[in-house]
Amino acid sequence: MNLSKVTTFPTEHVENCTKGCGRSRLGLKHLCLMAKLISGIQQVGIGIPDVHKAWKWYRNAFGIDIRMFEEAAEAALMTRYTGGEVHARHAALALHMGGGAGMEIWQFTSRESADQHKFSLLKNGLLVTKIKCRDAKMGHESLADQKLGAVCKDPSGKNCFSVIDPFGNPFIASETEHWYQKKQSIFGGIEGVMIGVADMDKSLEFYKDVLEIDEVIYDKTGVFEDLASLTDGDKEFRRVRLQPSNRNSGAFSDVFGMFHIELLQPINADSKPHNLEGRFWGDQGYIHLCFDVNEMGSIKTRAEKLNSPFTVDSGDTFSMGEAAGRFAYLEDPDGSLIELVETDKITVSKKLNWFLTLSKKRKKKPLPRWLFSVMALNRVKD
Repeated sequence: MNLSKVTTFPTEHVENCTKGCGRSRLGLKHLCLMAKLISGIQQVGIGIPDVHKAWKWYRNAFGIDIRMFEEAAEAALMTRYTGGEVHARHAALALHMGGGAGMEIWQFTSRESADQHKFSLLKNGLLVTKIKCRDAKMGHESLADQKLGAVCKDPSGKNCFSVIDPFGNPFIASETEHWYQKKQSIFGGIEGVMIGVADMDKSLEFYKDVLEIDEVIYDKTGVFEDLASLTDGDKEFRRVRLQPSNRNSGAFSDVFGMFHIELLQPINADSKPHNLEGRFWGDQGYIHLCFDVNEMGSIKTRAEKLNSPFTVDSGDTFSMGEAAGRFAYLEDPDGSLIELVETDKITVSKKLNWFLTLSKKRKKKPLPRWLFSVMALNRVKD
């Protein structure tokens, strides 16, 4: 979609728009995009000291076992976030056929990965990943030998519990009715994330206007039981959960499913340093939030207009093992890293040497379910 062809609305539309966009930027031309460009969260990037050990844990704990790609290569375009030097890494992207986003499990191979900073909910940045769960009590029992919080209610009234993986990364498993395959696994993929912010209003402006995650599900302030088991979870916070009012029906929109982000701002407590401070992109801990998108050029134009330019851009296409596409990065107001990926090629079955190139037309509607059933052949078993 060419932004120059987007309808321009008068100022009164900014205040009275009924499409949930809530835009009020600068009182200027209002871009009410009828076709959304983000299909869903594609993955959350996690820096790990041992990619094979970590992925085995995520397979056994959550069932995230479908290999989308795995490769060893140099991250030549990421020097802005790796100390000005090109570093090598081993990475794997894995999905869950229950739906939801995947995990990009990432390990430096050219340097020793720095230890993760001490976790705190008072920090800014990507703090917690939300995992889909069919039954919180059953999920809690299945992970009884892990570091768990008690089963309780989140602010939306859903049963949930927290779990810390062996590498110090916090997750919240939360019950959901959104599933891609009906197979009765306890857990699914990633449904959302929690992001610490210093200024809620600035952050809401960024996520609503730049990324079009514009519908407020709740906006609550208080002390919350679902955070109680996490470091500094006994403090008072303002929590705003957002989801898109309208999602693009892209190739992967069905399998990634509906998603949310939750912005977290401490009240009456100073924010601690950003969780990326003193770390390279790729060091241990959460490193980025990645969205699956269409029409990267249009997103780049809009981001520049809204003073949130790309900081990294691979250009027309980039190889990611057996997959290919274009990727870019931008930063939210606190410097949290947001990755955008427009996929051009995927592996349907490596065993069958079957790869699928996505034309512009094919990118705009969900891929058939039988194709993902074939992709289940890429499952990694222990």
